[in-house]
Amino acid sequence: MSSETTLELPVIDFTNLNNLANWEAVKSKVHEALVEYGCFEAIFDKVPSDIRKEIFGALEKLFNLPLQTKQLNVSKKPYFGYAGQFPNMPLFESMGIDDANIYEKVESLTKIFWPNGNPSFSKTINSFSEHVSELDQIVRKMVLESLGVEKYLDEHLNTTNYFLKTMKYKGPETSDTKVGLDTHTDTAILTILFQSQVDGLEVLTKDGRKWISYKPSSESQSFIVMMNDCFHAWSNGRLHSPFHRVMMTGNEARYSATLFSVPKGGCIIKAPEELVDEEHPLLYKPFDREEFLKHSFNKEKGKRDDQFALRSYCGV
Repeated sequence: MSSETTLELPVIDFTNLNNLANWEAVKSKVHEALVEYGCFEAIFDKVPSDIRKEIFGALEKLFNLPLQTKQLNVSKKPYFGYAGQFPNMPLFESMGIDDANIYEKVESLTKIFWPNGNPSFSKTINSFSEHVSELDQIVRKMVLESLGVEKYLDEHLNTTNYFLKTMKYKGPETSDTKVGLDTHTDTAILTILFQSQVDGLEVLTKDGRKWISYKPSSESQSFIVMMNDCFHAWSNGRLHSPFHRVMMTGNEARYSATLFSVPKGGCIIKAPEELVDEEHPLLYKPFDREEFLKHSFNKEKGKRDDQFALRSYCGV
């Protein structure tokens, strides 16, 4: 698998969806991109410019806190609390904010880091998450319409919540490329990533032969939308969940704010009967994502040991 810079991810403009013709045209592009690439770049102007500017300053302040303070961010769920200090990924740190679109939940976590509160941080995180969740819901609606199963939309939206994963990658201080985050797929429903101006994200092509280096076409309104394992399984394999990684060079730190739509605890991922037929036999047995993560997550390494864990865990 070699690095490839000439390939580019599809770019889809979400700024004008007010008429049916535009909605249908964008929906077609979304479906095609998620089948062929598992992700695309979304141009999305609904996040206010002041929030887009403030989010990375907020993340810088968060990750500049003492390590013992950051480690107060704990969770029983894998990936949801503070993660970092991994020998195999020394550049990487992350912190999670569950229900990030609910202000009271963000404020409660903020007071763990700043006991006297930090209203500016809480408002920035919450506003960012609220607005980005709109893009998540648009994409999921388009996907279900494209698959002909839009009758499940309310159930699909109501059985998930939003989790914001904030990440920092230290610059390796070398021109040599270093691993920021190992090759993996995401395990939830959708990922929507907003990154600082330091590049590093690479996405593996569906055939597993080439890496696509992502460079935003718009510095302020570009978001990466990525299919996750649970949505891939729910679609009975019709949509591709891509392998991706972060590769770092230079001295500058990279920050990213990534919103995940996550199945609620106890929610069983099961392909609708309409998506199972002779041409598309069932690929995965019904499963609970939290149980899958508990089964496959290596706490010491901060990742799953088996890149194909979903297939080995519940594949038919």
